[in-house]
Amino acid sequence: MRKPIIAIVGMLAIAALSAAAQQKMAVPIGTLEGIVVDAHDKPVANASVTIQTSDGLQPHATRTDAEGHFQFARWETGQYDLRAYSNGVFSDWQKRIMIHSKKPTKITLRLPDAK
Repeated sequence: MRKPIIAIVGMLAIAALSAAAQQKMAVPIGTLEGIVVDAHDKPVANASVTIQTSDGLQPHATRTDAEGHFQFARWETGQYDLRAYSNGVFSDWQKRIMIHSKKPTKITLRLPDAK
């Protein structure tokens, strides 16, 4: 009699852990995409674009393509800060950009003229 109860409790524990793992895997995912332009609205190829959580953690970077486009795909939804860098100048930080799960977030980063 005791063995069936222990087996049932064990199965319930495994089911609970499995459900918790599935919930953790179900974090909403979104995409942030955009373009980097110069002070004259011309696309900037090969610019570095940095993204980080709004608390300054987990920085990641990518490069723009030949048309100045970039993408951060498959990111957890939430608020992020980002900026671009090219030819010795940085764009202003764009703060608290929200990545949504339903449609890509789109942004333009503008680099100032080099001094």
